[in-house]
Amino acid sequence: MAEQRSLPVPDGLEGERLDAALSRLFGFSRTRAAELIVDGDVLVDGSPAAKSDRVHAGAWLDVTLPPPPSAPTPVAEPVPGMTIVHEDDDIVVVNKPIGVAAHPTTGWTGPTVIGGLLGTGHRVATSGAAERQGIVHRLDANTTGAMVVAKSEHAYSRLKRAFKERTVEKRYHALVQGHPDPLRGTVDAPIDRHPSGDGRFAVVAGGKDSVTHYDTIEAFRAASLLDIKLETGRTHQIRVHMSALRHPCVGDMMYGADPTLAARLGVSRQWLHAVSLAFEHPVTGEWMTFTTDYPDDLAHALKVVGEESW
Repeated sequence: MAEQRSLPVPDGLEGERLDAALSRLFGFSRTRAAELIVDGDVLVDGSPAAKSDRVHAGAWLDVTLPPPPSAPTPVAEPVPGMTIVHEDDDIVVVNKPIGVAAHPTTGWTGPTVIGGLLGTGHRVATSGAAERQGIVHRLDANTTGAMVVAKSEHAYSRLKRAFKERTVEKRYHALVQGHPDPLRGTVDAPIDRHPSGDGRFAVVAGGKDSVTHYDTIEAFRAASLLDIKLETGRTHQIRVHMSALRHPCVGDMMYGADPTLAARLGVSRQWLHAVSLAFEHPVTGEWMTFTTDYPDDLAHALKVVGEESW
């Protein structure tokens, strides 16, 4: 069922294009905002407007939002390469391989962690939306490594709270282009959808608070291996923050990586791996730490870059 929304243009959007203002107000892409405007689903002070029209503070927006598309149901089938790091009655920790999303979405119909678990007979919590039951956090489809899924309802609620309260310790290793200066630092920069509406995210004034700590493990001629700890868990956070430092993850062409370097090292995706997760067990209270090894493609790239002479 379509949703009707009416609200005034805030002072901070004075003079913005209508499509940009809608994107900021509702959190969807400018492309989607433009579609709504062209379809006649947006009125400004009761009248249709063009996407390029400038809005004025206090103008009244009437927006008809169509119902969101239903996410596909998880396909219960084994996922090649996905291994179990730990399992008990309440949680299962997996080492997620490349090309696997956490759960299905309207834009992803490939293999998923939830489908892989169900396809191999693992029980998961029934809490949450139907397509993401048991999922308490996510990794990008092409980011590998440690990921925890709730099996019991109690574990689901406790883990969701732990991630929200930032008591879960998440560590990643990233091979980035060049050499960050300083070698150890913190990126504290808000993240939101990229104004282009092309699926990327970016450092955007007024975005969601996002904090990334990094430390150089080893510097090579063309790249640096970083140990990264997250305080927040925004979509593409590490990739966006490293790109903002002008040191994108090797192979991450979406965020400005050099394709020549990626080809030389034999990587076809961002060199980024969730190396460990640490948290209080949601039932026993025991502090637990789980680590995962690099997959073959990342290990190979690290070997090659390490063999290059200065």
